[in-house]
Amino acid sequence: MSSPSLTLPSPATARNRRLLEALGALAIAGTYIYLVLNQPADITGGPGSASALIALSGFLVGAVLLIIGVLPTLPVSTLVLIPVALVLNIVLGQFVGSTLVPFYLDAIGTVLIAVLAGPAAGAATGALSSIVWSFFNPTVLPFAAGAALIGFLAGVAARHGLFRRFYLAPVAGFLAGIIGGVVSAPVAAFVFGGTSGLATGAIVSAFRSMGDTLLAAITKQALISDPMDKAIVFTLVAVLVYALPRRTRLQFPFVRRYRVLAGTAISQPVGESTGESTGKSTGQDA
Repeated sequence: MSSPSLTLPSPATARNRRLLEALGALAIAGTYIYLVLNQPADITGGPGSASALIALSGFLVGAVLLIIGVLPTLPVSTLVLIPVALVLNIVLGQFVGSTLVPFYLDAIGTVLIAVLAGPAAGAATGALSSIVWSFFNPTVLPFAAGAALIGFLAGVAARHGLFRRFYLAPVAGFLAGIIGGVVSAPVAAFVFGGTSGLATGAIVSAFRSMGDTLLAAITKQALISDPMDKAIVFTLVAVLVYALPRRTRLQFPFVRRYRVLAGTAISQPVGESTGESTGKSTGQDA
């Protein structure tokens, strides 16, 4: 019923996988802290600038470590879906960001992977999305940590059953948006001195005209835009995954193990080995 998982040449233990995932998260968090503390203005000059290379390297290393850690648990169906998720994020994010809509919709692919494959896969997809996108639009690179965080939070929400009830998906997205907005605000304030979107920039300008500091104005804008944006994204992803045939949903081990979606609880098929139903699934919470 499930598509085969890909394994590394020497299979990693659960402890080694967790270590790789932790190192990946630390690399992404460390790069984020570097950007906030150093406030490198040259990062908007493209991948050739020193700060951009540091950020690109740090985020890329973190994403790769996350992928290596989660790779043994991912079925081929998930690996094939990740490039599609990246394209979805970039195309929608680039289009919506150029309009007067105060949202982003650049995390649909990230949240989709997180719901189907778990927090680590979602975080890796979010970081990779920002890295690839930065070659077309350098201003998104510093936000890779926030994108990874949204992927992680979406996976955690899925693991704890918040997609089992359709009405809980936007609630989970709203809460994730609050956290993500608070994390992204310092980058927007200290690295860019504002936001890159037309509508979000107008909101920041409005708060600034009322006497708010730059960080306060951007944080308020983030707390207006991000929770609603992520509520919409989580809802759209819930619609997408429930539109999939049940057989397709059950191809994803993470979905089966944690009963991520309503109606995904299944009995062990006759003839399926214990290793398939338990041994291989020990790492599906990645």
